[in-house]
Amino acid sequence: MEITATRRTMKSGGNGQAPHRATDSFTIVLFLLPAFVLFTLFVVYPILRSVYFSQFNWNGLGPAVKYVGLDNFKRILTDKIFMTAMKNGLLIVVLSLTLQLPLSLALAIMVGRDLPGRVFFRTVFFMPYVLSEVITGIIWLGLFNAAPERGFINALLVLVGIQPQTFLGNIHQVLACIFAVLTWKYFGLHMLLFMAGLQGIPKELEEAARIDGANGWQVITHVTIPLLASTIRTSVYLSVVGALTQFNLVWIMTRGGPVNASEVMATYMYRYGFVRLWLGYGSAVALVMLVICLIFSIVYLRLVRQPDYLGSY
Repeated sequence: MEITATRRTMKSGGNGQAPHRATDSFTIVLFLLPAFVLFTLFVVYPILRSVYFSQFNWNGLGPAVKYVGLDNFKRILTDKIFMTAMKNGLLIVVLSLTLQLPLSLALAIMVGRDLPGRVFFRTVFFMPYVLSEVITGIIWLGLFNAAPERGFINALLVLVGIQPQTFLGNIHQVLACIFAVLTWKYFGLHMLLFMAGLQGIPKELEEAARIDGANGWQVITHVTIPLLASTIRTSVYLSVVGALTQFNLVWIMTRGGPVNASEVMATYMYRYGFVRLWLGYGSAVALVMLVICLIFSIVYLRLVRQPDYLGSY
């Protein structure tokens, strides 16, 4: 009798698990469905349409009928202006990794410790990130104005006896000016990321290093920075992808000029795709940008995916 009852219990339990699992699976699918539909509609579908239109010489009016195959991609890879745009994007990436991120890390270490007025400094440095890129571009466009009576920076130069500069009209200065604005805009974001990472580092580890005789610099280089490895990797990734896809600030301030000196890939794509209405060619440029960012993302994430000292990735 006991064996029979046990079998019945096991049988009823086994039959009850399958409907329960089916219900869980249905609930999961139900919650994921809206995100999947939106992702398909606004990401996957536009990419597939871009792949299709990139094979045509199409201006956006009527159906695409003039098939050109891979000619658009061949033209991109042989266009000197696109090469200049790619070089400018890579230069911004290098400057971001060598200047912007180290400075934001240094400031985060200073502000994140017992610096007097650290709350004030956090607010001041993070405030530019709250502004939209369009507003930021308009503000700095006025500051860089070549006329001393209208541009604040030139007015200061005239005050100290220096000739006014055509910052955004000089092919040797324009990219440096844009990078300065990008640094001002995103400095606070990276600083906040590093400060968040610092909050997760136990103070006992740094105190133990000091007890063992390490000075302040040694504590930072051998304890603090290694423990910030995952945060640094995230910040580097965001900085590189953001630099490669930058558009708003450059277009508002210079439109890629003068003489394509500040052209980046996104402004190049916009110019040909939406200004000149070569939408087939613009779609090809957008796909090239997508492939570049995708290759970087895959390679970078595979290279740096390793646990840090605190056990996270």
